[in-house]
Amino acid sequence: MSGRTEACCPGLLTAPLDEEQATELAKVFKALGDPVRLRLLSMIASRAGGEVCVCDLTPAFDLSQPTISHHLKLLRQAGLIDCERRGTWVYYWLLPEMTDRLAGILTRPAEQPLPEPAEPAGAAS
Repeated sequence: MSGRTEACCPGLLTAPLDEEQATELAKVFKALGDPVRLRLLSMIASRAGGEVCVCDLTPAFDLSQPTISHHLKLLRQAGLIDCERRGTWVYYWLLPEMTDRLAGILTRPAEQPLPEPAEPAGAAS
């Protein structure tokens, strides 16, 4: 990935996100905010060989194939997975660039101490 990745989204604990960064990141978190999509991502990411056929994903859920396809589409739009059609089947794989980026955004540098928790508003001293 280009140098844009580092400049795009600093760690949440190192610098505030600007509006564009927050909007882009919110799409990813929204995609991950659904239990079905989170399970799909986990199934894809943990698959030996790095990719999985949609025919192996669908039976794991009590949902229709079109519903599973919709969830997969949202994960693709968020940049978390990609796919390729091979004959009648579609194969999916994780895009590690995005998961690595998320990890970088959500972690703090080891040398940076955790911020002290703020006192609740109106707390007595």
